[in-house]
Amino acid sequence: MTLATASTSSVISAPTPAWALVRLLRPEQWLKNLLVFAALLFSRRLFVPHDVLRVLILFGCFSAMASAVYIFNDWVDAAADRANPTKAGRPLAAGTVPVPLALGLAGILAAAGIIGVVLTDPFTAVWCAAYLVINVLYTLDLKSRPILDVGCIASGFVLRAFAGATMIAVPISRWLILCSMFLALFLGVIKRRQELVHLRDNAGSHRPVLKEYTEAFLDHMSSVLAAATLVCYTLYTLDAETVARFSTDRLVYTVPFVLYGIFRYLYLVHRQGLGATPGDVLLRDRPLAVTLVLWAGVAAAVIYR
Repeated sequence: MTLATASTSSVISAPTPAWALVRLLRPEQWLKNLLVFAALLFSRRLFVPHDVLRVLILFGCFSAMASAVYIFNDWVDAAADRANPTKAGRPLAAGTVPVPLALGLAGILAAAGIIGVVLTDPFTAVWCAAYLVINVLYTLDLKSRPILDVGCIASGFVLRAFAGATMIAVPISRWLILCSMFLALFLGVIKRRQELVHLRDNAGSHRPVLKEYTEAFLDHMSSVLAAATLVCYTLYTLDAETVARFSTDRLVYTVPFVLYGIFRYLYLVHRQGLGATPGDVLLRDRPLAVTLVLWAGVAAAVIYR
């Protein structure tokens, strides 16, 4: 065997780098799955070990399913991602992970997520199955349809909130559902805006639906959704049902944290060009992360006083 042949053979047989597999799973996106804990926090079950364990299982299952969805999406979009400077380095686009391995891993993760939820609570599995179906439809078709594409992204957040409530068999406030929906739509619209801004003339070739949007239109949408999110959350804190459940109206003191968080996010979008990947914004911006921690701390202090 020649040196060249040996070198080629070693490259082909070399194992897939661990970091490429980690990137393929996109663990930074698992932050979105923290929404399954919302019902646990607001139902005063945060210190009930049985319920905490069930929601932790749900978090793990949703993380597995989310990674499966991202792998499937990256496989479908691999050709388009190669033309995008910010996405060309993704494992499937760059070829650092073999397609059969990636798709096999996606199938295992999706199955493991669904089976894990079914074994814990079959009713919750309905929301999880809906999450997978909507994301498959989004990847194959709905991501090319304006407004519906952002709606699909938002539905994932709402389904997480529903699943978290169903897992511990508690009702979820209508205001909290609306707040989750509007916040998710807000983040989705911002994501589309930043893609449009960053890609400019190449936006339509990378993601066809971007041809249907303008920066001004998306700015109008984000303003409406930001206001709707704040109003719904404020109404939730003042709702008679909420006050009766917690025997206090002091949850309204968490509203300033929500207001600052929204304004901070808009600042990062318009002044620092962030927002294309919401999870990265939270990881990279310390004031926003601190605000989230303070909001959770104050909310817990009011609810569990």
